[in-house]
Amino acid sequence: MLFFDKNFDPLYTNQAIIVFIEFTPEINKVYFIDQYTFFQVLSGSGGIQVDFKNYFDWQNKAIYLEKGQYIKFLSDNFLIRKIEFPDEMVIRNKEFRVLFKHLISLGYINFDASNDFQKITNQTAGHDIAVDRIIDASAEQWYCQNPFQANKEEYRVIFDTKDIIDMQYSSTFNNRELTALIDENGYNIQSLIKNKIGISLKSLLSGKKLLESKKEIAFTDKSIKEISYDLGYNDPAYFTRVFKNNVGRNPLEFREDFDYQNRDLFSQNILELLQQYHTKERTLDFYASKMNLSPKVLSRKVKDKMQTSLGKLIRSEMIHTSKSLLAKNLTIKEISIELGFEEPNHFSNFFKHYTGESPSHFKSTFQE
Repeated sequence: MLFFDKNFDPLYTNQAIIVFIEFTPEINKVYFIDQYTFFQVLSGSGGIQVDFKNYFDWQNKAIYLEKGQYIKFLSDNFLIRKIEFPDEMVIRNKEFRVLFKHLISLGYINFDASNDFQKITNQTAGHDIAVDRIIDASAEQWYCQNPFQANKEEYRVIFDTKDIIDMQYSSTFNNRELTALIDENGYNIQSLIKNKIGISLKSLLSGKKLLESKKEIAFTDKSIKEISYDLGYNDPAYFTRVFKNNVGRNPLEFREDFDYQNRDLFSQNILELLQQYHTKERTLDFYASKMNLSPKVLSRKVKDKMQTSLGKLIRSEMIHTSKSLLAKNLTIKEISIELGFEEPNHFSNFFKHYTGESPSHFKSTFQE
C-alpha cells in the first residue's frame, strides 16, 4: 500500500512526499537500503538480520537504517511497515544521526514507551501526517532512552567521530590522527567513547572496516586481493589473517557460507522448527534429529550462520510466546503449563531473569 502526503508543497523545502509501504518481505532476501528508512514490524515472529548480525528482540521497536546497510528477514510471516525519508531531511539536522548511524549494534526506538510516537505512526495511513514529526518524535524518544547515558554535547562528539570513521575507514591513520580531525571542545575522545559506548576508538574503527570488508566479500565478485587494497591493506595475506581472526573463517569461506545469491534456507528451517516445538522440546538432540544433522554439526551451523546458540534461540521463542500469552490475559499458571514448566514460580523466575521484570508487572502494562 502506498500513501502520499496530500499537503506536499514543492515551494517549501521542509515538506516532503511521504511514501508509506506495507509489505510482506521475502524470506532470506537481502534488502539493500538506498534511502534513510524506518521499519516497523506489524506482525510476525522470527529473526531479522542487519549487517550480518541477527536480532530476535525487535518486538515493539522502531528500526531506523541508513543508506548502505541491508536488512534480511529470517521468517516468512512478517508484515512490515516502511517509510523512506529524503536525504535533505535527515542531513540538515545532526541530531537525527542518533537514529540512523548505529554505533555498536542495531539502533531502535522503544515503540511502547512513547504514546506520541505511536499516535504519529498510526496516523500515517491518514495521508496528512508531516514526515518531520516522525523524525522529531523518534529523535526525542531516543534521547529519552539515552542508551549510552551521555548528554547531547557528548553525543555530538561521539557521532562527529563516527562520521569521520565512516568517511575515512579505508585510510591508514592512528588514533592520534583520528582525534586530530575532530573538534574536541575539551573532551578526551578516546576516554569518552570507551566510557560511554564500552569499546575503544580503535575497535570502533576496526569494526567499521570489518563490516565493509564483509559487504565487499559477500555482495561483490571482487577478488580478495582487490578488496584488501580497497580497504587500505597493503598485504592481502595480512588482510586474510585479520579477517579470519575476527570472523573465524577466511574471506573465501565467508563468501561461500553467506550464499547471497542462493538464499540458504538453514535459518528458515531451524526457526520454523523452533516456532513449532519450543513449548515442548528444548534439547539440541531433538532439533538435530529434525534437521538430519549431528548435534555437533547443528550447533556449529547455528553459530556460523546465525551468530548465536540454539539455546538462546529457544529462549527467545519462549519469551516471545510468554509475552503474547500474557497480553491475552492468561494466568501465570496457565502460561507455565503451556510452556512446559513444572511450577508457575519456575516460569516467573525464568521470565524475570531474561526480561528484567516479573510476568505480573509485564501483564499489568496491558491492563492500564
